[in-house]
Amino acid sequence: MRLLLDTHVVLWELEGSRTVSPAAREAIEQATDLLFSVVSFAEIGVKAAIGKLSVPSDLRERVLESGVKVLPLDADHGLAVGALPVHHRDPFDRLLIAQARAEHLTMVTADRRIAAYDVSLVDAG
Repeated sequence: MRLLLDTHVVLWELEGSRTVSPAAREAIEQATDLLFSVVSFAEIGVKAAIGKLSVPSDLRERVLESGVKVLPLDADHGLAVGALPVHHRDPFDRLLIAQARAEHLTMVTADRRIAAYDVSLVDAG
């Protein structure tokens, strides 16, 4: 299974601030690919800039050292956002949903609003 890890899931893992559900832990351990989107790096950067989040300066290196692959954002992903129903207004989440759908990935997230979309999910909560 190829998994797209939501932003908060990677932050929980790196910070040790919260553990994922047993189902999410099992999916992560059995995954053939673990992906973290460049969109999530942008989300972290924006939230850090406005004071909503404190992140270590070596975040990028820590993510890469963990074996997670970075999923780039391409034009098709960006355009696919416009085809999504507006169940959720967060632009970062909408981009992640579009990427997961386009790349046939299962998202690992605790955000229940994402379940309103036609995307494969593992509940991290």
